[in-house]
Amino acid sequence: MNDCHAGKETAELTLPHNDLQTATLGMGCFWSPDALFGHLPGVIRTRTGYAGGRTEQPTYREMGDHSETVELEFDPAVITFEDILDVFWDNHNPVNINGYKGRQYLSLILYHNREQQEAIQAVISRRKKQGGTETETETEAAPYSVFYPAEERHQKYYLKRFPDAVDKLGTLYPSHRELVNSTLAARLNGLAKGYTSLERVAGEIKQWPVEPEARQKILDLIRRIRW
Repeated sequence: MNDCHAGKETAELTLPHNDLQTATLGMGCFWSPDALFGHLPGVIRTRTGYAGGRTEQPTYREMGDHSETVELEFDPAVITFEDILDVFWDNHNPVNINGYKGRQYLSLILYHNREQQEAIQAVISRRKKQGGTETETETEAAPYSVFYPAEERHQKYYLKRFPDAVDKLGTLYPSHRELVNSTLAARLNGLAKGYTSLERVAGEIKQWPVEPEARQKILDLIRRIRW
């Protein structure tokens, strides 16, 4: 992992890539899930995109048989796939998403391996025993095949509604790709949507394994943002 960084002046947060896992989920419109999962400690980066179908090179206007999804990379030592599934089912209704029935807005889990497939069934069973709504079984679960990132305007949508935040972050991440893939942008996107607070984000940043001077520059920057 090399995305919790602030350009050349900030040391990278070093985490071997092999330690990360990927989850690909559909919960309806992908803007909110991007912010929802992005604010969670242990989630390293998020992207919105199209997955679950066979149409090649889908776009927002021509999605074909794909669904809007969010793909996240996470550190299982901090947040497990089972934890992510609980957040997933606690935050949407699989039966009728956004009042729209169809594949664009679909309750969907695309599992990346057998362990994830088995975890899905285990979590459904546990939630059922705990007196859940049993709507979890309405979620479509299928093997992952391909993920097409969405257009730039759909990445970190809520964060981009605050131009001052984007301008200031531009001093840390010179390209749009670096910004979208950064852990900091994921957290601030969650903040912009209201899923977390500046105090919680700052508290987590204080634990990031970066040089003290670099960490302070990040903290000073996010506190200067006009929300």
